[in-house]
Order: sequence, then C-alpha cells, then structure tokens
Amino acid sequence: MLHPWLETELAALLATLPEPPTQSKAERRAAWERWQAGLTIKFTLPDRVPPLRMLLVLDNLSGHKTPALVLWLVAHGVMPLYTPLSGSWLNMAESIQRILVRRALAGQTPTSPNDIIDWLEATARGWNADPTPFEWAGKRLLRRQRSRQRHHALGGSGGQARRPVHRRPTALDEWRRSCQVTH
Repeated sequence: MLHPWLETELAALLATLPEPPTQSKAERRAAWERWQAGLTIKFTLPDRVPPLRMLLVLDNLSGHKTPALVLWLVAHGVMPLYTPLSGSWLNMAESIQRILVRRALAGQTPTSPNDIIDWLEATARGWNADPTPFEWAGKRLLRRQRSRQRHHALGGSGGQARRPVHRRPTALDEWRRSCQVTH
C-alpha cells in the first residue's frame, strides 16, 4: 500500500533538491549498488535506474516494504533503507550515526548528495581504522544510579520526590503490623 501522504511529502521534498548531476547509466547503477552493498536483504533494481537523489530511512513495517512503495521510491530516485530489527542494534546504529554525521558534516556545506556520501564513507573508514569502544555501563549509568539514590519513587508512577512522601497507614498496614511476630 502506498500512502498518498508519504508520496506527496516526498515529491514536495524532492522538488526542493537541486537537479542531480549528469551521469552515465553505469554511474547511476553504481551509486544504487554502492548503497545496497552492505544490506542483508536487497531488492531487485530495475534495468534503468534514475539518478539517486535521496536516502530514506524507514522502520521495518510491512507497509514500508510493499512492492508498490519500493517501486515508487526507486522510480523517483529514493533509496529505501530499513532500521535494524533489534532495539539494541537500533541504539547502537543511532549512536554511531550521530557521531559519524557530527564528524563528517560539521562545518561542511555539501553541494551534492555524492559529497555527503563521500564524507560519511571517509569518516566511517577513519573510524574503522581506529574504532571508539562503546561502554554501555559508563558515566551516564553512574549518574542515573546516584540520582535514584537521592530520590524517592512515587507509587510506581515513574515520578520521584527529593524527600520521602509520608502517607497515612492504611488498614492493611495495621493488619500486617499486628500479624508480625516479635521475638
């Protein structure tokens, strides 16, 4: 199913992009195949592909993978890329993406999508040469633990108070107290 609103939004966005550079048929196909190279599941490219104009990152909803949508995207020069299925992979992907984009594009003014692709790939190659290890239980976890120790939970709601909230004893509390055996 092709969502009409998605088609309208993407068409409007594509209209704002500069015209793609003139490329031979082989260069256009190479650009598409370069972005499909690392994919686990690849869709079949048509014989004649338009210039690659945009990368569109979508989640893995079945509606985002329908032939109608994928064919429309490809016909308009949009390469669909799908987020990983696992939440931990998604967190890792977002972390790496944020770092790569910051390192590759900070202070840059791209003149074409190829500039962005080249800068991101060069940054990724540099990172892979000397990768930064991730510590999932690092400083942020310690800050959260200290914060929990300084605050008091409010009835399982997720809310917290800086000091304990005193409540009046209920009949159940009185009954529990009377049932306790003192030695």
